[in-house]
Amino acid sequence: MKRFLVLMLSSLAMAAASPPAAEAAPRQAPHLANPARAPILGATMAGARIVAVGDYGAIILSDDGQSFRQSQVPTRAPLTSVFFLDARRGWAAGHDGTILATSDGGETWRLQREEPGKERVLLSIWFENAEHGLAVGQFGLALETTDGGNTWQERRLVEGDAGEIHLQSIVDGRNGLLLIAAEGGFVLRSEDAGKTWQAIPTSNKGSFWTGLALSDGSLLIAGLRGHIFRSQDRGRSWQEVPSGTQQSLTTAWQAQDGTVRLLGLSGVTLTSRDQGRTFEASLRPDRTSFTSAVMTPTGEIDFSILGVVDRH
Repeated sequence: MKRFLVLMLSSLAMAAASPPAAEAAPRQAPHLANPARAPILGATMAGARIVAVGDYGAIILSDDGQSFRQSQVPTRAPLTSVFFLDARRGWAAGHDGTILATSDGGETWRLQREEPGKERVLLSIWFENAEHGLAVGQFGLALETTDGGNTWQERRLVEGDAGEIHLQSIVDGRNGLLLIAAEGGFVLRSEDAGKTWQAIPTSNKGSFWTGLALSDGSLLIAGLRGHIFRSQDRGRSWQEVPSGTQQSLTTAWQAQDGTVRLLGLSGVTLTSRDQGRTFEASLRPDRTSFTSAVMTPTGEIDFSILGVVDRH
């Protein structure tokens, strides 16, 4: 499951972070000797800027895709997910129920909530607008805000056993449709921007880790052992798509020309040019596992526990 991946990556944090300066605040993220080598768990675009988050509170920025610098971050909790509403307003989430917010494109961050010592992990964060947002994670953990993150309320999204499963990644299906890639082959689905939810089972028994709404209106969900499922009815039903790999898939995106890319462990890359109906698989020679990727105006940037691994 994605939780295992997060723990595996977290164990390598200090390899990329230099010891904090003596005058640094105790909860400030330690100084990174080389921000481009920070262990990264999630990344997104803030306008034309790359924002990537990772272990030990690391947040790195790039405006050109070549040089990276470190943000000021008031936590050392591993950060697993980052979301931007526009070029300036964004949020990040991670371990200890931590949620951070920025209003200057990620240059500086403020702490909105944390639960130190409770070992509750948030794995994905999403905002509908400047006020309404949702963060989800382990064991059905779901937090919602209606005031831009100043306060968060805990929610139970679905009842029964499905309400206790790990919630791995929020997928914006557009026009009020939200999906959550979840444990045990479940997809949680909402048609009203997260007000109500239902758990949709699939024939997959493994966890889903990532997903994507495609330009033709179809949806993809993917994850453990290379399983990919596609929906053409706004997530009501799902059909498996052969992937050609048993490597787990961690991130997905679509280029302006319609090309779909899914990346994952052991350096696997899947490429589709028919809106996710078929995929071609390739592997990096060094088998570096991908954790996230972004499409910038100048090309694709890929990330791993070793930081930036590909620019193309």
